[in-house]
Formats: sequence, structure tokens, C-alpha cells
Amino acid sequence: MEDSVIVLTESNFDDQVQKHPILLVEFYAPWCGHCKNLAPEYAAAAAVLAKHDPPVMLGKVDATVHSELAQRFEVSGYPTLRFFKDGKDFEYDGPRNKDGIVDYMRERASPDWQPEPDAVLTLTNDDFDEIVDNEKLILVEFYAPWCGHCKRLAPLYEKAAKQLKKEDPPILLAKVDATKDSDLASRFDVTGYPTLKLFRNGRASDYKGQRDSEYDIVNFMLKQVGDGAKELKTSKALKEFIYEDDITVVGFFDTKDNAKVAVYKEEADDYRDEYQFGIVFDEVIRKAYKVNPNSVVVFNPERYYTKYEPKWYVLEIKDDTKSSDIHKFVSDHSLPLVGAYAPPLQKRYDEKRPLCLVFYSVDFSFEHKEATQFWRKKIAAVANKYPDITFAVADDETNAKMLETAGLGDSGEELNVLLLGPDDEKFPMEPMEEYDSDDLKEFLDKYKKGKLKPYLKSERAPKKQSGPVTVVVGSTFEKIVMDPSKDVLVELYAPWCGHCKNLEPKYQALAKKLKKEKNLVIAKMDATANDLPAAYKASGFPTIYFAPSNSKQSPLKYEGGRDVDDFIDYLKDHATVSFGKGGKDEL
Repeated sequence: MEDSVIVLTESNFDDQVQKHPILLVEFYAPWCGHCKNLAPEYAAAAAVLAKHDPPVMLGKVDATVHSELAQRFEVSGYPTLRFFKDGKDFEYDGPRNKDGIVDYMRERASPDWQPEPDAVLTLTNDDFDEIVDNEKLILVEFYAPWCGHCKRLAPLYEKAAKQLKKEDPPILLAKVDATKDSDLASRFDVTGYPTLKLFRNGRASDYKGQRDSEYDIVNFMLKQVGDGAKELKTSKALKEFIYEDDITVVGFFDTKDNAKVAVYKEEADDYRDEYQFGIVFDEVIRKAYKVNPNSVVVFNPERYYTKYEPKWYVLEIKDDTKSSDIHKFVSDHSLPLVGAYAPPLQKRYDEKRPLCLVFYSVDFSFEHKEATQFWRKKIAAVANKYPDITFAVADDETNAKMLETAGLGDSGEELNVLLLGPDDEKFPMEPMEEYDSDDLKEFLDKYKKGKLKPYLKSERAPKKQSGPVTVVVGSTFEKIVMDPSKDVLVELYAPWCGHCKNLEPKYQALAKKLKKEKNLVIAKMDATANDLPAAYKASGFPTIYFAPSNSKQSPLKYEGGRDVDDFIDYLKDHATVSFGKGGKDEL
């Protein structure tokens, strides 16, 4: 015990939780500035609360040393505080000063204290349709109790539910245990956890918002309130509504009770976060744009007009037109021939491959607009001849990192060209001293014929492997990890990552223990300094993949425990040529 604060470790943690009816625990990192600021306040609160009747104890865990405890309680930042009452843990959401901690914990130490009932509704097969169909708007999470991502989402989801419940009218959040009510999960095509579905008057659509904080969920749901399409009653309102730098979708109809209006509104409700939707019933406005009633118009952004494409596209809604048909039409025309690789279009460009990016000083402000458009129109003349490739211009300063990772960071040329392939392969064009459209066409033709070799960012390969863990770099990934004669476990790490540093001794011990397994490779790679195939992307650090000998293009993401025995049990279960499974060597 340090002062009145109990020092908790993996060996004494559960005993201390059992011993003390109410216990507040801080998970900290020694280097964390916020933790250092909290320390004297926490110690002072501990001294006061130790004298409370009954005593309220405060403890602390060095999460960098006892990382398994931190993982167990989903600690993702420092300091994280949780309190335990009669063995059950709760999130601490109180003040972080001495008096605030004391008051907060005294209140929870009272025998009369009860946690607030969950704001998130729990739905089952028995009540799902009755509740969901009667709500104009409700968000439902399909989860699995064992799912780590679901556990991380749970407190954020609950906070969002509490906040949204205060709206007038309330916006409800609900959850379904998909492992118990599997029929519901199948009915709504749930294939992974957690899956979030938005229900509007009982009709389901995918949740398209972020989920990194409760504010992401709250803001997304607030945007879903009301009609997805804004009614535009004057020509001036329509002109002001049309975006300068993104498409605008407008439905033109003769009457509000037209059945085709509902089809359009369904599309607008479902995709209001991706596109801006308007609706017009005024005949004078409609005739000014020379479109028939029951038409959906996609207006190209004015900034990106070229002579190779119309200013707007028109879809006439027929009796059998569905909202999915409207969505396809909008999606097919969601990008200009050559737009800018920047918000709001950037997300859509990131979904397009092959993508040809032309880098220069892209600036649409008044004094630089002429030069920006001059080059963009030259690119459009080439883009018009390659409809199977998506084109965009990109600012070289804003996207300097992308240029650097493609080997173009120090080209010094006014224009640089980079083509991204279907698996995010990088094909940089040899820098041009002067722009020549024929050179660009030749580059694109070579790509289409498969005659370009992708650029690979790589550290220098070690002259020899000096440790038990095989070091992989970009240029040796194919030879080592993709070797069809070996099973390979590869850790993708970042040099600055604390979790990676904690794993290192165990990973080394694993490699030493399995060094006689000649058909098994235990490897690691600095994912910040080397390029990786698309199938091996690092979603965080460390990310660990098992690449069996017979399935190199579809590696298995390792999500098990991080003790040596955990790894060995996993490898024995999944081995294809090691551990005597098709290979000659056994432990």
C-alpha cells in the first residue's frame, strides 16, 4: 500500500475486490501527465475515504505492467477509473479532485444506492416487432456477449442512450443478444458483431455513423430526425441549396400525395448522411430546369464543370422504380469526371479503384483558382478517354504523406501522378519535367496492360536473422510470409506502441520455444515503415495474423490471449504443415 492507496496487481486484484465491499480502482500509466496530475488528489481522497464507515478503499493498477488486467476491463486511455461494489464493476464518471471523489464514492457506498436502470432497451424475439414498429426512429445493436468490440461499445452506447432519451420526443436505443435471438439476427443479415441497424417506422437500414464516442452516435441520430429531403419552395432557395463542391440531389414532383414521392423520400431518409437531398413541387421551378414531373436530378458541383459531362443527370421515376434504383443512379453520378481529392468527395474517392491522382498546388481560392482549373481541365481531357479509371486532382502539400509513401516525396516537379490499384498497390508515374498528355496516356496504357510494377515502401532487409523472431520488411514479405511451404505467425507492430513493447518478451519466448518447428515461422514487421498487402492491413497495434501454408491470401486475424501457451494452443489448432500436420517436424 502506498499512502492509503492499495497497489493492485494481477495476483492480488480479485482478492482485493472480494475483500472490500466498495473499491475504486485507477488504471494508470507512469508516463501519463493526466495520471500524474490526479495522483495527489487521489491519494488525499483515499486518506479521507479509508476512515468512512464502512471504509471505501482506493486502489491503482499500473496498466503498462499489468496489461492483461487493463485488457480485461477494456482500458483504452489513461487514467481510467472503475469502482466495484459487492464485486460488480461500474464506470466511474465523477469528478477528479479530492472533494469530488470523496462525495461521489460516499454516495455509492450508501446501502440505499442503486445504479440507474439501463437506458438501452433489451429486445427479444417476443417484443422486437411490437416496439420497433411503433417507433418513428430507433437504433438497435445486435451483439454477442463474448465480443470484445461489443464490450468496448457498451458504455458509449449506454451514454448515448441516456442523452437521446432526453430529446423531445425521445430517441430510443436498443440491443439484441444475437446469440440468443439468432432468428432476429438472420432476419436482418447480421454477420458480425456489433452490427447496428437504424429503424425508421419499422424499416431497417444500416447505421452509417462513427462509433468512437457517444457523441458520434448522438449526433448521427439527431441528424435522422425529420424528413431526409428538404422542401425547396422558390427558385432562389433551390439555387442556394445546390452545392458548389459536391453533388446535390433534387426530386421534382407535381403533387405531395404522389406515390412516387414516398419512393424518393425513402432514398433521402436512408442516405441523408452521404448526400444532400431536396424536393420541389413548384411547376414553375421544374419547368425552368426542363425536367418532367417525377424526376430525380443529380446536379454536378459547379466547381467541377467540364465540357465532357452534363451539368446535371436526370432519372424519371416509373411505377416500378424502387428506392434502390434511385440510389444506384445517385451513386453512379456521385463524382465528377475530375474532382478534388479532399472533403467532401475524399471518402467516395477512397472507395474507388483504380484511382489516378494528379498532385499539384490545388487551391480554389480567388487568386489561385485560374491555375488550379487550368491543370484540372487538362487532366479531364485525358480522363474522358479512360472511363474505367477514376480521376481526381490532389493538393501536394495536404497530401505530402501520400506522396512520400509512394516514393514521390522529393520529386520536386510541379505535377506528380500516382495510380492506386484495386488492392491499394501504388503505381507512381516517372516525374514529368513538363506536363505532356501523351506521357500520361502511355503510363495509363501500361497500367491497363499490366506492365507497371507497384512501388513498395520497405526498410532495408537485415543481412541475417539474429534473434528467434524473424524480422520481415516490405521487400521480404512475399518471400517469408507468403511462402506456401510454411505456416507463419506475423506480428505487425509500431516502434512507439506500449502494447507491442509489453508483448515483445512473450513473443520472443514463443519463438524460442518453437524454434525446432521448421515449418513454422514466428515473424514481426514494423507496419509503420513497410508496405503490406491489402489482406494484412494493421487495424491497430499490435495486429497479429496467422498465414497458413494453404491460405496466404486470406490470413486469420489472431484475437486470442497473449501468453505463450495461448499462442501455442492456437497454432496447434490452426497449423497446416507444422506440428506434424503435413510437415516432417514435430515438437
